Amino acid sequence: MDVEAVFTGVAVTFEAIGAIAMIVGFVIAAVLAVRALRRHEGGRVAYTVLRNTIGAGILLGLEVLVAADLIRTITSKPSIEDALILGLIVLIRTVLSMSIQIEIEGSLPWRRALLTSGGQLIGDAVARDAAASAAHGRDRRA
Repeated sequence: MDVEAVFTGVAVTFEAIGAIAMIVGFVIAAVLAVRALRRHEGGRVAYTVLRNTIGAGILLGLEVLVAADLIRTITSKPSIEDALILGLIVLIRTVLSMSIQIEIEGSLPWRRALLTSGGQLIGDAVARDAAASAAHGRDRRA
């Protein structure tokens, strides 16, 4: 079997995974938004959850698609034209990713990194979910 054909298959697989990540991200976003509505958190909260989760799914998908482009370019016969096209694609996807991340988090990525750690962000997300579930449990018992 030809090595180039194997890597082309790998790149196509990465592209499919990137698309699936975006689709699954959308489904998860819809489910979380509906859960927020069922907990009577309001439309604004549900919209924010929907918007942020869709954005996260798109970010993940874009990152996987960049990896697919890198694999495809590295394993093909190199040319200046291919390198320029890859550079342009990566630049566009990077700008899109940064724009989405800024939109989700409300601050520049490097600024957020100075203010909070990854552990704090995960802890905050877990605390928010626990609080929402606890509040929902109290509402059901009342």
